[in-house]
Amino acid sequence: QVQLVESGGGLVQAGDSLRLSCAASGRTFSRYYMGWFRQATGKEREFVAAINWSSGTTYYTSSVKGRFTISRDNAKNTVYLQMNSLRPEDEAVYYCAAIYGRYDTYPRAWEYWGQGTQVTVSS
Repeated sequence: QVQLVESGGGLVQAGDSLRLSCAASGRTFSRYYMGWFRQATGKEREFVAAINWSSGTTYYTSSVKGRFTISRDNAKNTVYLQMNSLRPEDEAVYYCAAIYGRYDTYPRAWEYWGQGTQVTVSS
């Protein structure tokens, strides 16, 4: 049974940094893409970043490029999202997700989801 467990959310001030973690278990993820999505109150869930577990190739939505970095630790089966220069508009529940074999920015395409971690950014 696949499990994705996020951690690391919290309350920060604008300009601060935060690192989210996603511990993955239940299968071998070498052929998966891992992603981070976010959902702000009253808005649809949106793609933030993704990484090919095997190659390490990364993808970002334009609003976070240069501020956020997705990475993975194969030994720990963990994916990270380092978020720098946080803005109030980054405030959302952040979700970790996994999809087999391909990368997609459409949330419904992703197969597995964590329960989310809240990131609150005060101005």
